[in-house]
Amino acid sequence: MTLPIVESISPPPSALRGWAFWSAMTMLALLGAAIVFLIVAFLLGEALPLISKGGFTRFFTDEGWWPRDASFNMTPMVVASLYLTVGALLVATALSLAIALVTTFKAPTGLARLMRNLVELSAAVPTVVYGLWGVSAIVPIINLWSPPGASLLAGVLVVALMIIPTITVLTQSALQTVPVAYVQGAAALGVSENQTLLRIVVPAARQGIFSAMVLGAARAIGETMVVLMVCGNIVQVPASLFEPVRALTANIALEMPYAMGDHRASLFVAGLLMLLLVSVLVAAGEWVGRRQREMGL
Repeated sequence: MTLPIVESISPPPSALRGWAFWSAMTMLALLGAAIVFLIVAFLLGEALPLISKGGFTRFFTDEGWWPRDASFNMTPMVVASLYLTVGALLVATALSLAIALVTTFKAPTGLARLMRNLVELSAAVPTVVYGLWGVSAIVPIINLWSPPGASLLAGVLVVALMIIPTITVLTQSALQTVPVAYVQGAAALGVSENQTLLRIVVPAARQGIFSAMVLGAARAIGETMVVLMVCGNIVQVPASLFEPVRALTANIALEMPYAMGDHRASLFVAGLLMLLLVSVLVAAGEWVGRRQREMGL
């Protein structure tokens, strides 16, 4: 008796391609996560020798930022970075929301397309170009008002201009996800168009707008070249918008080329502080977004 020959069944080529694609994507995702962990580990390895000498709190309690005297107080630079970020975020969010509302609901199709293209184009402008513009235009104007011109205010204005494209594009996407039925229902009830946008559409898109603000703030707090060029680079807690400041990122860029020993290690501590600030910012954004989803907002 002859046994029947059973042919082996191989998976279709499409299934193999799908398996290969997702395997490659998984490997790349793991690689990206591993790179982040390696960066954190490298920063910790370089900073721990200095941290172990006096603890982490010394970077907020030392007499000042005098690396040659082993004094590494970073409080003025942390405060300056936060002031720059908050100020730029307030200015950029107001302008970005206005641009997004106009291009999405008000402007004629041709004008709206032109404005969107200009916003997207400005996102591709190198930061050093924004810095050159700030040094050549913004700083002299502020200097006429209150010398020396290179100041916290100059940094706020230039960084705000730089993050407007990021917040605007994401805000436009958030506004476009609002159901048309909301607008139609408001019109049926006799609500004016302006009130519909401000009281119905914007609150309905608040989660997406907040996410755009978080991403804009993350870019602002990590900006180096602009704040290096227009903020004056004096280590102090500013008493007004017109005083020069030095941000953490600018301090790293300025002093790393010649730093040695504990001075060099302190700059890696500054890098850890930047990572911590960005992590807290992203975590706060995630928490607020989750709370809004739970509350059905």
